[in-house]
Amino acid sequence: QVQLVESGGGLVQAGGSLRLSCAASGRTFSSYAMGWFRQAPGKDREFVAAIVWRSGNTHYLDSVKGRFTISGDNAKNTVYLQMNSLKPEDTAVYYCAATTWNTPRDASKYRYWGQGTQVTVSS
Repeated sequence: QVQLVESGGGLVQAGGSLRLSCAASGRTFSSYAMGWFRQAPGKDREFVAAIVWRSGNTHYLDSVKGRFTISGDNAKNTVYLQMNSLKPEDTAVYYCAATTWNTPRDASKYRYWGQGTQVTVSS
């Protein structure tokens, strides 16, 4: 069994920063990429960022480019999301996930998911 556990969420004022962490535990697994998704109340889950291990390439939702940075350690199946200049519209539950497919933006191709961590940005 593989478990992904997120941490680092919380309440922050607009313009502030948070750093999310995601660590894998359980049986060993290898992934093509790990990513972050988010879901706000009443909205669909959306892609936020992903890192492809072999190339080191990163992918971002347009609205977070320049504000969010994804990084991680493939050997440890650990991924981070540094979020700066946070806006109220970033408020959501953030999920980390791992995929073995070459489609890092496609949530349906992610096999392992964390339980989510709440990020709330006040105006």
